[in-house]
Amino acid sequence: MQNQVESLTVLFTEFYYWVTVVFMFLIHVGFATYEIAVVRPKNMQRTLMKTFVVIPLVTVTFFFFGWWIYNAFSNGPGITGGIAEGAGETAAPWSELMAPNLEDRINGVFWAAFLLFSWTAAAIVSGALLERVRTAAFLIIGTMVGSVLWIIDAAWGWHPEGWMVQVMGYHDAYASGVIHAIAGGATLAALIVLGPRIGKFGPKGEVRDIKPHNVWLACVGLFLIFTGFWGFYVACNIPMLDIGPNGESYFSATNIYLMPTTLSGITFNFLMSFSGGILAAYLVSRGNPFWTFSGGLAGVIATSAGNDLYHPIQSMILAAIAVVIIYKLHFYVERKFKLDDVVGAVAVHGYAGVFGVVTAGFMLWGYPAAEPVDGVSAWFTTPDGWPAINPLGNFLGAIIMFGLGFVPIFLIAKLLNRFGLLRVPRAVELVGLDVHDHASAYPYFQGRTDGDGIADEERALAQSMEGTARAPVVPGTPGAVAREDRR
Repeated sequence: MQNQVESLTVLFTEFYYWVTVVFMFLIHVGFATYEIAVVRPKNMQRTLMKTFVVIPLVTVTFFFFGWWIYNAFSNGPGITGGIAEGAGETAAPWSELMAPNLEDRINGVFWAAFLLFSWTAAAIVSGALLERVRTAAFLIIGTMVGSVLWIIDAAWGWHPEGWMVQVMGYHDAYASGVIHAIAGGATLAALIVLGPRIGKFGPKGEVRDIKPHNVWLACVGLFLIFTGFWGFYVACNIPMLDIGPNGESYFSATNIYLMPTTLSGITFNFLMSFSGGILAAYLVSRGNPFWTFSGGLAGVIATSAGNDLYHPIQSMILAAIAVVIIYKLHFYVERKFKLDDVVGAVAVHGYAGVFGVVTAGFMLWGYPAAEPVDGVSAWFTTPDGWPAINPLGNFLGAIIMFGLGFVPIFLIAKLLNRFGLLRVPRAVELVGLDVHDHASAYPYFQGRTDGDGIADEERALAQSMEGTARAPVVPGTPGAVAREDRR
């Protein structure tokens, strides 16, 4: 790089994205922390390993084909528009740009930022399935969501030349739909096939509250996710780009669609939507700690589609409204359809993500979505002919995002379930997922147990579910296994 200004711009951008990746790591520290906190002690170590191992698996698969998908499939509708020009040169694993290269300093850190989004998409699915999904089944589902499905919709609706942006005017600046709605759809599909935990619902259909074993640690985990979410937001922007018209220079930060925004503006909106979500959740949940903290996350997700352009008060109000809706909807679906979502992921991510995309279409109606691509006709345009944000485009976009997560994962989960590969055996679920592979997570403190790590009240619950008044049998012992075999 010969020009000093150009050099500073490139090096600053390289460092900018590198820092966002460091911040986004905290999202996954948070996911691991709060998932461990919400499960019972007998499942802690399997939960940790499942949550952790998906990270390197998604990393490797995203290197080999995930990044190529984003660069290849912006044309459409669907994948009918052919492979975009230059995808192989930029993102194929054998490309010179997918390795240290002094001629291109941005591809690696930009790839890494998208990779951390992929980790997030996979991790969202993880929490809902806790305490009964097989590790291998989750790794298949998580990899499919993290390295294939979400990146397809990112190519369609999170790329400045994506067909959903150019034709439909789709706008989703901070991934309400692109990550959260698609992951919520995938999670719902997996939950329908997987079924609830043993003892979650009584014989008459009553809902039993299986409480987190450590509420304060769950809240700490959610706070870590909030912290990492800052990096997520920052990574969705280009920090310094010349967007001046007619050859004139005008440098600005831009959103993912290369439209001007400011980091100052998204700071206002992130904090106001975070606060509106928490306050609404505190009121509607009557001070429940887990749902109060989850409401902050849902509030941000529910405004993320438009937080590059909203007014801060607008963000706060929309977040509060969304949190009340998703909280009520979560418990309605739980009662009505017997859906056992351990962490409320379908509500916090899926319902809030759909809300965010749909409302952004109305609130930002008429704003330019992206610079037009030659030869592409948009449904709605601005007065100067640019594709325009509109309610129809975002409404259909929300359906596409949720459906792209739901349909493939439903089919995959059905296939896994057909061969007995989705859910752990009943006896293993009762005794705990850690029993065969790990020692107790609390070897020096068993609490109210008789030494086998199974709480007395949980054993009584399991026996009542079997409709028996027989003497307690320790799960995992020969007698218990023999009884399980007879069933």
